[in-house]
Formats: sequence, C-alpha cells, structure tokens
Amino acid sequence: MEVSKLHPVFGGEIIGADLSQEPDPSLVTFIEDAMRQYGVVCIRNQHHISDADHLRFARAFGPLELPPGYDARKDQPGRMAPELYDASNLDANGEIVDPASLRAKFAKGNEIFHADSSFNDMPSKWSMLLGHIVPPEKGDTQFVDLRYVYEQLPQETRDRIQDLVAEHSFLASRIKGGVDPEETERLRQLMPGAKQPLVRISPDGRKCLFVGSHAYRVVGMDDAEGAALIEELLAFASQDRFIYSHKWKQGDLLIWDNRCMLHRGTEFDYATYKRDLRRANVNESGEERSAVPTSALVPDAEPAPTM
Repeated sequence: MEVSKLHPVFGGEIIGADLSQEPDPSLVTFIEDAMRQYGVVCIRNQHHISDADHLRFARAFGPLELPPGYDARKDQPGRMAPELYDASNLDANGEIVDPASLRAKFAKGNEIFHADSSFNDMPSKWSMLLGHIVPPEKGDTQFVDLRYVYEQLPQETRDRIQDLVAEHSFLASRIKGGVDPEETERLRQLMPGAKQPLVRISPDGRKCLFVGSHAYRVVGMDDAEGAALIEELLAFASQDRFIYSHKWKQGDLLIWDNRCMLHRGTEFDYATYKRDLRRANVNESGEERSAVPTSALVPDAEPAPTM
C-alpha cells in the first residue's frame, strides 16, 4: 500500500488496500498511523465491498455509533445494513426522495462545516463514508484540518479561547438548515447536547480548534457574544486556504477524524442525480448504541439524516 498527499497540509490517498478481506493487524496499524498524520484518508477502488465488509472494517477501529432508529429497523429488510448511516437522496426503493421533504431539509444542515456527533456524550472517533453511487458533477465533500487552523489563529485569539467551553446541539445546525422551529423545540427536549472545549488535544498531540455548526453558545458568555465568537472562529476556519475539496469517484471510502477535522457536503442536483453514500461511525470506546433516540425521528425524515 502507498499513501500520497491530497492537500499541501493534510489528507492522504491510499492505493492497494482490499477491504473485502478481514483486516489484519498490519492493515489496522497502517490506517491508524495514516489517520494520525493526515486526518483524512481516501481508500480508492472499494466499489466491490459489501455493507458487511464496510462494517467489519469499521469495527476494527472501535465500537460503532449506531444510526438513529436502529432498534426499530434492525430486523426489517431495507436498501442497506441498518448499522450504517444513510447519506443518500434515495428512498427505501432506491428512488430519489422529494426535494421538498423534511428529510431533504434536514440534509441541508450537512452543507455547513461540522464534526459528526459533536453534540453526543459518546467520544466520537472516525467517520467512514463509502461512495456507492456518486453524482457526475458537484456534490463534493470539503474538509478543514482544525490542528492547522489553530496554529494560524492570532496569538491573542488563542489566549482568549484557551479555557472556553462551547455547547453543541444537533438542533443548532438543523435550524441553520431551515428546519421548522416547532420541530426543533420537540427535538431540543429529546437531545440536550454536550459541552466541548474550544481548544482540545488531537490524537497526534497537537492543539486544535474545536468548533462547527453544532456549536451554538459559549459557557459563561452572554448568548449573543458567545454566538458571535463561534461564528468568528468558524468563518476563520472556513477560508478557502484551509479547505480540501474531495471530488468523489465511485468506490471511494473516505475516513476522517471527527476530533480534529470539520467537513461539509456541497450542493448537487438533488432532484436529478442519484447519490448513494453510506457511513459507518466509530467511537473511541464504550458500547454500540445510537447517538440519537428513536423518538427523535419524524416520519418523512426516515432514514435519519447524517450529522
């Protein structure tokens, strides 16, 4: 196997891995080392692997974070394995869903930079997103390395945020995506969110900024002041000079570290082109359980949107 850089600062492309085989210790070590260095890696040419292969590979690196509604769907036939998050625009029959549906509106929240499940009390580690069907144009996934972003912040900003803690909520990004306020209030009660430091230590020992669209307030600050600080930091991190934009090929498996990377999807012709992306989420430790209660789902939003 070989790794080549995808971006001057971060991101690596791996050629030569075959994930249809049981991952041996040498492959696990190779991937762990690559992830510490690059933060995002793309394993090419995995169009032949099954959902079971995808899940077996993911579990080699930690317990799964199961998608919302898993318990209700685990024994029902479906288009894909119930342990995987559905990041597609397809219904259970493989047809494009209505772009005006609540599910489509929820998906708009994924077009803002975020770290998956930063609102969750479980320690989120990696996301693994496999491209089964990709649009012929647009629909890129963009990434930002928060380790490098932190190092580029002015010293006075780093001093200011060093000991601050932000509150993260699934609702924060959905509101920005245009979800109805009445629906967000119901979800707010079901999903209280989590607190995360604005500066954390990444797996390679470097400090990194930890902010994203799930963050909505800063502990100990006036709400407006805290929201303004979060927006300031997110705007800084979102500069073009920090962004790697991944152009999908069928069979790409993208892996990113949610502890030090932000990502977002970009627009594509949702009503015309089919997109079938399936994601396994891996936690650092703990049991396999869903990050979101089944009761948080709404009928026309199933399968649950990605986060």
